[in-house]
Parts: sequence; C-alpha cells; structure tokens
Amino acid sequence: MINRIFGFTLLTLFAGMGLQAQKTFRIGYVDMEYILQNVPQYQEASSQLDARVLEWKSEVEEKKREIEKMKFRLDNERALLTRELIEEREEEIAYQEEQALDYQQKRFGPNGDYLLQKKQLVRPIQDQVFTAVREISENRNLDMVFDRTADTGMLYAAEEHDISDQVLRSINRAANRRQIESRQDRQELETAEGRTVEQDEKVAEREQENQDKQNEREAILAERQRQRDSIKAARQKELEERRARVIEARQRRMDSIRELRQQKDTIN
Repeated sequence: MINRIFGFTLLTLFAGMGLQAQKTFRIGYVDMEYILQNVPQYQEASSQLDARVLEWKSEVEEKKREIEKMKFRLDNERALLTRELIEEREEEIAYQEEQALDYQQKRFGPNGDYLLQKKQLVRPIQDQVFTAVREISENRNLDMVFDRTADTGMLYAAEEHDISDQVLRSINRAANRRQIESRQDRQELETAEGRTVEQDEKVAEREQENQDKQNEREAILAERQRQRDSIKAARQKELEERRARVIEARQRRMDSIRELRQQKDTIN
C-alpha cells in the first residue's frame, strides 16, 4: 500500500516542481501498527489467528514427539531386529519426518497458511487506510504521506504531521456509516441507480477481474496440493509393499523352520 502512495505522490510532486518551483511541500505520516492495534475488527480476527497458530504449533510438536519415540524404540530394539526390520523402521521414521516437515511448511512456510491468512487479515485495513489517507491528504493539502513502520521508513518526522488518529477516526466513522446505511436499502438503491451504465460496467469488470484472479490462485494451490498428495501416496504405497515383502519373507523362513522340525520329529 505504501508503495502505491509513495509512487503516486512522488510523481505528483515531481510534476508540480516544474510548475511551482517555490511550493512548500507538506509531508504527513501514519503509524500502521498503531492503527491496527486500535481497530477492533482487526484485533478480533488477529486473536482468532493466534489461536489457530497455537494449535498448529502444538500439532507440529506432537509430530516431533512421535518421531522421537519411534527413534527411541528403534535404538532400544535394534539388537533384537533383523537388518530388514531395521531398514523398514528407518524408512518409516524418514517418511514421518518428511511428513512432519511438509506439515510445518504448509502452516509456517513462505507460502504457508499463517502468512497467507495474515495478509488477508491486514489487506482490508490497508485499503481503508489508503482511502482515508487520500481523503485527509487532499483536505490538509499534504504532498506526501509515509508509513513510518514500512521498510522504506523515514529519516525524520515531526509529530505535528502524524495523522494516524485522524485515519483511525475516519475508519471508525466509515464503519458506523456502513452500519447505518445497511438498514437503509432505499438509499443504497438510489446510489446504485445514480451510477451510469459505463460506471456499472467498470464495477462489474473490476469484480470479474478480482474473481478470475482468485479462481486462478485457488486452481494453482489445488494443483500443487494434488501433486504433493500423489507423491505422498506413491511413497506410502512403496513403503507398504516393502513391508509386505519383508513380512512374507519372514513367514517363509518360519514355515521352513517349522517343516524341518516336523521332519526331525517324524524321523525320531
């Protein structure tokens, strides 16, 4: 969001410099962290996300504990097991470790659920901030507005230019207006009827573009999940087939020993 604000304002500034070389530039800034901390909707959703994160971390730790138990049992029983059984146990442990790592990446990786849901959580507030910043900047004749918590940062900022409280009040007022307007269907209808055909077409096009992008993202994620599931299923099948062969070979050896004993008893 700040990149859009910065790029738009910077272009406007440089364009104006050619026309108004003596203009005094006015700069404002917002504290995005401060705004987020004071938006109730964000705080409520953030608490819900934190609860899910605790559950995910607990599941990751449980998987790790189970793997450690498997390793401990193998170390204690290694001397009593055949080479085939040891290899089978080790392969199963390696498979479970891979499963645990995949789960951890799914939840906390670069494209994991945590970061995706965090972005989805912040995005609506960012859009509201951008709208409020643009309105306040026009009213106060500000030339630039920065987010002091963004990576771009600022070298200096005077407190008199901090419009965070005003942005927060603007967001709250907008939320209150939406609550009132939601009970006034007639006003909403009048607003919709006041749009021209061209405006309606543009709104529809934007909504369709957003939906197409969402569908494309969901299709990509679904295909990636399908491929991961296919690989995991193949590995699981291979492990089960190998385990079946080991059990079958063990049974043949036991049958052979039993037959030899029976023959010995018959001779005696």
